[in-house]
Amino acid sequence: MKSLSDSALAARVAQDIPDGSYVNLGIGKPTHVSAHLPEGREVLYQSENGLLGVGPVPPTGAEDPELIDASKRFVTPATGAAYFDQTDSFAMMRGGHIDIAVLGAYQVAENGDLANWATLDEKYPPAVGGAMDLVVGVPTILVMMRHVNRDGSPKLLKTCSFPLTGLGVVSRVYTDLAVLDVTPAGFRLVELAPGNSLDAVQALTEATILT
Repeated sequence: MKSLSDSALAARVAQDIPDGSYVNLGIGKPTHVSAHLPEGREVLYQSENGLLGVGPVPPTGAEDPELIDASKRFVTPATGAAYFDQTDSFAMMRGGHIDIAVLGAYQVAENGDLANWATLDEKYPPAVGGAMDLVVGVPTILVMMRHVNRDGSPKLLKTCSFPLTGLGVVSRVYTDLAVLDVTPAGFRLVELAPGNSLDAVQALTEATILT
């Protein structure tokens, strides 16, 4: 199987974000999207810890310890960036002022259910963060994740087995193997990562992939 790197996957997500969008980047892999803004496009990336206008990671040695994103990753401010407290940040998310949220996930079901805040492993305590606020306040939810778990088990399922973040909220899923839309009929293939076949990707997916 041909698997996209995190950087290549982030670049693929960035291609689909329209000019002029206000976009929240979730913790983990989604934070890499801000480094892949297509040329000639203006997108304002929001981090829930209080920054609108997230720029790329600074060069080594140029980090500002007071400029971090929600993943505690050093970032740079884009031109015209704004800073605010978390109360205002969550009001933006809940109030419909963000167009798109790019989130990670443990599991996504074929009907768009999202599980991304807790597993059933007691060694890893749950951390809700702002995901539940995002899925109820943001109209377009994109998921960026690996197609399978470390043990090879599928993450794209008929029904999620982990606690849910939101019901039927996911619009599109970007994995290292494929891009899939969530439709009323289930997952529909948009494209395969270069070098992959549909049969090979389907073998790693519990839910049926429609074409």
